[in-house]
Amino acid sequence: MSQQVSAVDTLFLHERSDDYTVVVTRDNERLLQAILELKETNAGPRPARFRVSEGSGEDLRRPEEFVDIARRATRIRISEQTSRNGRDQIRSMLDGYQLGAKVVRTCRYCASAGRYSPLTSETDIRADGEHICLDCAKRELERELNYRSLQSGARERLEDLLVEIGDLDRIVNLLKGRLDPELTKFDEISSTVDAVDPVPTDALDLNPKLASLITEQFEQLLPVQSLAVRNGVLSGRDQLVVSATATGKTLIGELAGIDRVLSGEGKMLFLVPLVALANQKHEQFDEAYGSLVDVTIRVGASRIRDGGAGFNPGADVIVGTYEGIDHALRTGKDLGDIGTVVIDEVHTLGETERGHRLDGLISRLKHYCEQDKGDTQWVYLSATVGNPKQLAGALDATLIEFEERPVPIERHVTFTDGHDKSDIENKLVRRAFDTKSSKDYRGQTIIFTNSRRRCHSISRSLEYDSAPYHAGLDYKRRKTVERKFADQELAAVVTTAALAAGVDFPASQVIFDSLAMGIEWLSVQEFSQMLGRAGRPDFHDEGTVYLLVEPDGTYHNSMGMTEDEVAFKLLKGEMESVVTPYDESAAVEETLANIVVAGRGAKRLNDRMIGDVPTKHALGKLIQYDFIDGATATPLGRVICRHFLAPKAAFVMLEGIRAGDDPYDIVGDIELLESEI
Repeated sequence: MSQQVSAVDTLFLHERSDDYTVVVTRDNERLLQAILELKETNAGPRPARFRVSEGSGEDLRRPEEFVDIARRATRIRISEQTSRNGRDQIRSMLDGYQLGAKVVRTCRYCASAGRYSPLTSETDIRADGEHICLDCAKRELERELNYRSLQSGARERLEDLLVEIGDLDRIVNLLKGRLDPELTKFDEISSTVDAVDPVPTDALDLNPKLASLITEQFEQLLPVQSLAVRNGVLSGRDQLVVSATATGKTLIGELAGIDRVLSGEGKMLFLVPLVALANQKHEQFDEAYGSLVDVTIRVGASRIRDGGAGFNPGADVIVGTYEGIDHALRTGKDLGDIGTVVIDEVHTLGETERGHRLDGLISRLKHYCEQDKGDTQWVYLSATVGNPKQLAGALDATLIEFEERPVPIERHVTFTDGHDKSDIENKLVRRAFDTKSSKDYRGQTIIFTNSRRRCHSISRSLEYDSAPYHAGLDYKRRKTVERKFADQELAAVVTTAALAAGVDFPASQVIFDSLAMGIEWLSVQEFSQMLGRAGRPDFHDEGTVYLLVEPDGTYHNSMGMTEDEVAFKLLKGEMESVVTPYDESAAVEETLANIVVAGRGAKRLNDRMIGDVPTKHALGKLIQYDFIDGATATPLGRVICRHFLAPKAAFVMLEGIRAGDDPYDIVGDIELLESEI
């Protein structure tokens, strides 16, 4: 006999088809697994065959050995899954040896696999109409996750939900896109209002014309506005204002800038990253302050006619994109006497593609202002900065930081494949629009996706009225969408990054159809900025955010992570520090632009930029590329600078022109280069 069993805690029996699984345990460790066959005798059921598992085979034992084990067992248990006839047969057999047994709730999966796993109401998991143990439920969930290729972040989340909810079927249904709010809810960002004594608007030291306008609209300032005023924003002090979306940051820049315009201290520049946002700000400023000041817009070398509004460099207020104002500097345009510069979305400094251009723009614009009177006020605005003190120090500005969330935001995660997304989005949009807040305002939705084509596809699939909204639409169409959304004629807008930077749509719900913009995953900053569009205190009681996550999903083969991994990285992520990165191409581009604008003063411009610019290396490359001659840009360098061309793209273009290539082929080569970069 190869196995001997001495002391026994538990003898467990579980019915199979015509026999019984036997499990013997001591101190929760399995000592023996066997198959017991019974036979009918004149004295009742008795052991007939006792086959003990040995590795991959079986060892036939004497039936009396089973009886000996049963007599030494502290307790004998029968699985609840054993049939009534089976229970009666076992009990009758045990009665013949003056032994008793109890029926226990146990995991069927474990019992069938030769494991004794009793269940309690605290440990069982519902699954397919029965109860199983947590370990087996996790194994079943693991199989489902492997089938759907879900990565670590999603696995941890779903296992936590399994323990919390105790229902495997509901978790699996979540993987199929079911909108079970108890399961999809990831967390809630509570509303917070810091205790700040509000500043009455009639106490503001403003130009009388502006003071009259402001006091007619507001009795007192919002908290972040009050903090900025108390810290000298109306006295010309430079400030970095960091506060959540919809807390009133923009008015801080407006008050400082318009007041200085009316007091004869120079014009105001209000700079934003995107054309759509510039158009909206231009219209808002013109409507709000057009009776007091002239407002114009500058959105770029090729787009200054947007909306039919020609650029007027003599206007009191210039609303512009970063690119538009930088182009004016690079081409030597006279912007006049600048009294105030407001830079919205200043966290753009931390972006890989655009950060160095904003960094360079700030340095070049400061140089321009210094050539004039040199007392320009700078106000920087952002909702998302991970290192506000460090950034304020780098910008030489007073930090105004106010952590307020006007309304709570619920964040939800559900899993779905690409085919089911449209159906889920339709349900969510319909549910929101059919619900009114306590302010009697319908719920409206912003859906973020990763391409313009997808914007149109989603919008067409929605049951309720909706519209795509992106930079590819003309000015008139964008304005129509904005108006219809404001008038609650649209249940949803479907957009790319155009809205993330703050175009003012009062939505109650944000849906992430994708966690990518183009072929890049969202950063924590971008994600926070976008979800912050959900919920406005004047309209909604709360905001709702849904992430529709495609397991194992990617949008380009260069993406190192899958969408389910990215989802939990974003949800759990801390705000990243705003640090401007510089590779060789960025350093060459900004150094060239600084030489075009400042000549021999370019090094000073480089030195005061936020990022660490390798100036000597960049100068060497500029000489090598024949972009500069001494401290002067060559004609080639000026053209490269004027058109914001990266050096590699410039050389691809030059080589194509010199070789007589078709223009479309040259453009294709440049796009291919950019995709490789």
